Amino acid sequence: MDIQQIRCFLAVAEELHFGRAAQAIDMLPASLSRQIRLLEDRFETRLFLRTTRNVALTEAGTAILDDARALVAQADLFDQRIRAVRRSETAVLKVGAIDSAAAGLMPQLLQLLRAQRPEIEVQLVEQKTIHLLPRILSGSLDIAFCRPPDIRDPKIHFQTLFFETAVVALPEGHALADRAELKVQDIADEPLIVPDRRSRPHSHDLTIKLFTDAGLTVRIAQIAEEKHTIVNLVATGTGLAIVPRWASRIAIPGVSFVPLVLPEGTTRGKLILAAAWARGTRDDQRDALLAVLDKNLQAIEASA
Repeated sequence: MDIQQIRCFLAVAEELHFGRAAQAIDMLPASLSRQIRLLEDRFETRLFLRTTRNVALTEAGTAILDDARALVAQADLFDQRIRAVRRSETAVLKVGAIDSAAAGLMPQLLQLLRAQRPEIEVQLVEQKTIHLLPRILSGSLDIAFCRPPDIRDPKIHFQTLFFETAVVALPEGHALADRAELKVQDIADEPLIVPDRRSRPHSHDLTIKLFTDAGLTVRIAQIAEEKHTIVNLVATGTGLAIVPRWASRIAIPGVSFVPLVLPEGTTRGKLILAAAWARGTRDDQRDALLAVLDKNLQAIEASA
């Protein structure tokens, strides 16, 4: 039995409204409705009476309500015990981070954590978001700093931190390298190095959407995956690249980084950074890390 379907049933039973229930568990209403249908198919009985205005429990839904609550509580307890066992065996906080967060966020955050909680040992894993999120679900990571995907797994909690600043990476000898700032129109005719969308959708879309919104077409010179590869290609003169400001910490000679001015009100082209962890889990060390981050968030954001 899929415990997530039981959670969906309880959410609707408590709200008696699919929209509010979906919002309560951070899930799309269509996905929630599908999970309820699957559960009803499995039980071969209707659990809710639906009209255009009302949602109500059927007799069967009412009959299983207490058992469903007990089942979810037992599942949560089981999950906590498993994680407690793992924590007692390896008293290490396992933190995942995408490349820009590993370069910019983590050095600052770990220094602050060591000063305030020196007993906490941290293991840092640098990977793309598409690889970090499955490790959150499997329990091999306690927290990750990543880009929240367009479709979010309801078993993962995402806490938005801030937007990273976009800059343009240029060869040092480029005619625009000495500018104090650049607009998208300034690089409209330049060849660009763009991340592969399959593995880096946010970084890819940042470039494409900024050009599209400005009524321009991107001249893609090269597609690459890794940030250090992209910056190296910039150094060789292959093209320019729009990257997070923290990418400037990648020590590659021959590259300049110039701030990119985004149109006022632009949000969908920005690079959002979020903290992600398994929903419904407790972890004192993770909470300590988040407390240090929250206390110093403004200063860290200023460097992003």
